[in-house]
Amino acid sequence: MKVYAMTLNLKDDADTIETYKEYHRNPWPEPLEGLGRVGVEDLKIFLLGRRMFMFLTTADSFDLNVDFARYVEQNPKAAEWDELMRTFQEPVPEAPEGEWWAVMEQVFDLQDHL
Repeated sequence: MKVYAMTLNLKDDADTIETYKEYHRNPWPEPLEGLGRVGVEDLKIFLLGRRMFMFLTTADSFDLNVDFARYVEQNPKAAEWDELMRTFQEPVPEAPEGEWWAVMEQVFDLQDHL
């Protein structure tokens, strides 16, 4: 299993943030099914203010740079969902050029010290 932590901002607008949260209370089934087909085992998104944090667990064979693109290419509803969600989002200032969800560096794992 692989784990990823990623961050992104929502646009700084209360209505936008609430609409984004509503979409995630009632997500479309096709994008959810597509995630499993590319090796995503679990995905959680947390929100503080407008800063989001996504925690992702995947199969060992999952390649972040390949499989998210494959997920969108193989699933028209996933592509539509991604396009819609991007209207609510913006990269964090720390994101490298061209990176949407910025990959975070893991600096501690309790299991490494037990």
